[in-house]
Amino acid sequence: MADKKLTPREQAFIVVFEKSFNPDMTVDEIVASAGEVETVKISEKAASLCREIESNLDGIDSVIESHLRGWSKSRISKVALAALRLGVYELEFAPAKAPIGVIISEAVGICRTYGSDEDKSFVNGVLGAVSRAHE
Repeated sequence: MADKKLTPREQAFIVVFEKSFNPDMTVDEIVASAGEVETVKISEKAASLCREIESNLDGIDSVIESHLRGWSKSRISKVALAALRLGVYELEFAPAKAPIGVIISEAVGICRTYGSDEDKSFVNGVLGAVSRAHE
């Protein structure tokens, strides 16, 4: 991964994903740990995005859960959940909004890179439902 320059969204995804394995660590601790081992360089923009996700996590998870049909949050893969948390934050909580299509496309792309075809389809469906709820 060191050869590929990751976008701030990908960096944020990695931190949010890592936090799912280390719920007692703060985002800042995860970012500092990544910096110490130099596995992934986390920009300040990505770290700030992660802090916002962390501070809005209950609301983000509530939005996700309200759009699950026949699923529970505990059944979602960690890749899909991290991508959903990032996408839902951007759709619902971010003060400056990127275009909806870009947010969904980036989240699906993250699943294409780091997850499975099922993750990709699932994230696309849930984020699509979240975006349609506001139309």
